Formats: sequence, C-alpha cells, structure tokens
Amino acid sequence: MAAPESCPNCGAAVPPLAKACPECGSCEKTGWSDTAACETLDLPDDDFDYDNFVKNEFGSKKALPHGISWFWWLVSLLVAGIILVMIFGR
Repeated sequence: MAAPESCPNCGAAVPPLAKACPECGSCEKTGWSDTAACETLDLPDDDFDYDNFVKNEFGSKKALPHGISWFWWLVSLLVAGIILVMIFGR
C-alpha cells in the first residue's frame, strides 16, 4: 500500500514514497492499512443486532410525545390577551 497524502493517525502531511509518518511514525502495519484504520473506529461487528440493542438499551415501550403543559397554554392565552388589550384598548 502506498503512503497516503496525510497520516490517518495524526493528520500530518506525508511525503510521497515515505515508509512512515514523519510526525508520529505510523506505517502500514500501525495505521495506514485498511485493517488498522478500521480497528480504531470502534464499529459494531457484522453480527450486531440493532433492534436487539435498542430493546435492551431503551426497553420495549414506545416513546410517547408529551403535549404542551396546561401552564404554557395559560401563559400563551394571557400574553395573547395582553396584546389584544394593548391593540384594541386604545
């Protein structure tokens, strides 16, 4: 595998035909190979079951949206009333 333009490990510029990164020393065995690059991503395995993960993490109940609290309805009506009084009260 040829040296990349920038080091995937530290991001430094890598000269063409370099055997290792001049900044951190990464090479194909430690950071340029596809295997080394993928191992640092902490991706799930191929047999990862997303639905099972969600069920275990969050439970099986569906999330229900909460409505606007009665307090905020009251506040919005009071503000609307004050605005109407200011506009039409003159």
